[in-house]
Amino acid sequence: MTLEFHLNGRRQVVRDVPPNVTALDYIREHARLTGTKEGCAEGDCGACTVVLATGPTDPAGPGDGPEDGRTFRAVNACLLTLPHLNGADVLTVEGLADGDGLDPVQAAMADGDGTQCGYCTPGFVMALYALRRGGEEIDPETVHDALAGNLCRCTGYRPIVDAAVKACGEAGPGGYEAPPPAHAPAEAAERYEAGGQAFLSPTNLAEMAEALAENPDALILAGGTDLGLLASKERRELPVVIHTGRVAELLEIRDEPDCLEFGAAVTYTDALPLIERDYPSFGTLIRRIGSRQIRNMGTIGGNIGNASPIGDTLPCLIALDATLSLHSRDGPREMPVEDFFLDYRKTDLGPGEFIRSVRIPKPRDGEAFRTYKISKRYDQDIASVIGAYRVAVADGSVREARIAYGGMAATPKRARACEAALTGSAWREDALMEAARAIDEDFEPLSDHRASAAYRSMVARNLFARLWRDLSAVDEPIEVVTIR
Repeated sequence: MTLEFHLNGRRQVVRDVPPNVTALDYIREHARLTGTKEGCAEGDCGACTVVLATGPTDPAGPGDGPEDGRTFRAVNACLLTLPHLNGADVLTVEGLADGDGLDPVQAAMADGDGTQCGYCTPGFVMALYALRRGGEEIDPETVHDALAGNLCRCTGYRPIVDAAVKACGEAGPGGYEAPPPAHAPAEAAERYEAGGQAFLSPTNLAEMAEALAENPDALILAGGTDLGLLASKERRELPVVIHTGRVAELLEIRDEPDCLEFGAAVTYTDALPLIERDYPSFGTLIRRIGSRQIRNMGTIGGNIGNASPIGDTLPCLIALDATLSLHSRDGPREMPVEDFFLDYRKTDLGPGEFIRSVRIPKPRDGEAFRTYKISKRYDQDIASVIGAYRVAVADGSVREARIAYGGMAATPKRARACEAALTGSAWREDALMEAARAIDEDFEPLSDHRASAAYRSMVARNLFARLWRDLSAVDEPIEVVTIR
């Protein structure tokens, strides 16, 4: 059994390498391309950033990417297992130079002293290369978003940002383009085994259901932004892994008149434009979940299936009354997202079942939605508390309220006592804060290293004030409540 992909335009045929080997380890130790670095091995620092190129190599080919029809996305090589690369076109920093000439990003980094100690530089270069080839309008916000997943321990971000503006905003298309290989990659194998481990890549629902029925203890792997740590940090052998990323039905996106439906393997990057269009606050939250590298890999279905009580999207989906479509060899089953979570990391998935898609209702007239994430760091941090609020206000009173929190219990869940207290009340700040008192009926939060129970309760209450001021366009200082 073999894996085949292209690395900087060169065909790679891999056999007898265990599937739990990370893409980073293969690139450095097997391909001997050591420009790509390991910093954190958990997708936080960006030192291992490489670029996956998809789409036609013919400049006249179709596609929604940049000038040549290709799409270039930065990813963390430390979180990808080697079989993730099957059939892919992978670019590392060694592949960007064309002979003696540098890519505009490399030249701008060198000319503007953006390299500094140099350890993080290859990751920055690859993140900026993906930005340069992405066809986006270059402005400060876009540059900072593109670089949010790359850390520089020399703290000299200014020359790196300047290099980004120069290379991505001023340079022409140019740059390295992987040449059409003499031998195209084989069709990605549906099964790869080595070292006593198996990696299954079904291509449709029926194959996925069959694979899970035959391997009930298998790990279901989507983007790998969470489970990838088992390989990168824990170095665990994974007997059987079933990958969702090639199942056609799980990659579908439907923009229906009354709802958005995302297959379980749709990435945050691909879901973001539609979610941001209908629910801007939800879109902002997704941008805070992780860097572009993480959003290019992570999936909403994976976030749901992971069932963490602090999963970022989960309170939003509950507050928006989203529904899940589940599937198994016995057929489909649907249920509200709020009923999916039974206990800490325990879900209602039956034997052989997996998440097929999530369906999110579109906004209705008179409704407003906001979500707020409280964490120690604004970007790319695990939440202490997440609040999600869908309210309908008419004639100065609250007609309907649906409220959900993460980080307040063993599962993400609705604040039903708060909903009852708020529904029918006047749309005034004091009325909302009175309803917020019911938070103590809804939750008895735990204390941990992220926040104390008292802090969580206080924040959950105070977010009602933020909600009122946000929706009422009030911009006044909020009294800071301290806990002694």
